[in-house]
Amino acid sequence: MSSSAGGLVVFLLSVQVIQSQDRWGVTYRQTKVCAVKGSRVEISCTYTHPPGIDPSDTKDTFWCTKEKDGEPVDLKTDSEYSDRVTYDCYKKSCTLTIRNLRESDSAKYKFRFRTNKPGQKYTGSSGVTLSVTDSGCWVQVSRLNYTWLELTCHTSCDLSDHPGYNWYKNGRIIQTGSSLLVSSGSTDRYSCDLGGSLGHYSPPVYGPRRPCVSVSPSAEMMEGGSVTLTCSADANPAASYTWYKEHEDSPRASGQMFTITDFRAEHSGNYSCEAQNEMGRSTSTLHLITSSGGCSGSITKAVLSTSAVFLVIFIIAAILIFLWIRRIKSRQSRRPGERPDDNTEIPMVDNGHQ
Repeated sequence: MSSSAGGLVVFLLSVQVIQSQDRWGVTYRQTKVCAVKGSRVEISCTYTHPPGIDPSDTKDTFWCTKEKDGEPVDLKTDSEYSDRVTYDCYKKSCTLTIRNLRESDSAKYKFRFRTNKPGQKYTGSSGVTLSVTDSGCWVQVSRLNYTWLELTCHTSCDLSDHPGYNWYKNGRIIQTGSSLLVSSGSTDRYSCDLGGSLGHYSPPVYGPRRPCVSVSPSAEMMEGGSVTLTCSADANPAASYTWYKEHEDSPRASGQMFTITDFRAEHSGNYSCEAQNEMGRSTSTLHLITSSGGCSGSITKAVLSTSAVFLVIFIIAAILIFLWIRRIKSRQSRRPGERPDDNTEIPMVDNGHQ
């Protein structure tokens, strides 16, 4: 999965760890967190102190991974976390958020708080171990038989005591568990994530959509020429391609491109491209025809030329008929005894006299 994908991948252990000494203590909500590079993560805790200390006495609260001169270093002052870290602290709880995670952020994070009275400070020493991975979940497809497929969810995170996986069909959660049975040939999209994650799904798996088939240079080929068929289909995992010709049982070729050289009349017909992956298969068909360079080619050109001549004659005849009808209507519209306009041409009548 691309590291640019957004969201948070995190699984929480149900064990709560309390560090305390004379009623000073920190309770971490989880001991291990697994997150994906480029996403964000939240780490939370609550803390306690002896009675008699007013909340207003708390001087500062912060998270740390390193020490300098024996003192913990606030993450906000660490250049490696600049502008990527925020704290959300209220009363006696505090949440650390790290954005745009890097693999170098893998470390143990501890919470530190101090009061405004000398010597009153405490660090939860057990901390929370963060592991940042460059990949989240992915789905493996296995064929059980002709009818059923088994989808298995995997992750590079440490899965000790993990809360399990969620499965999604077209973006809607349908069940939990490490595997899922689906019908072979399904066109639905399936993905998974770790339980406790926030919208960071695995890339979906799905069968090939209807392939798109194209031909170059043209669907009507001259005899002796060369033609290349190309097939592509949206599918995950990626599809493989097989070419068939009608009325033939054996495939003609495999791969996205199929080239026929020295194309002849017997090559004409329907060609089918079948796209197939572990999830299913889909087919599209293209019809190829050829015209030879001999008599049939001449006849084809002649038919086209004759059609063009008839079209021109029809247009000229239509124009002449339109002008004739217009002149008739013009004559009928004149009143009796009305002389024609000076500009009106009077037809000359030949009586046979010179």
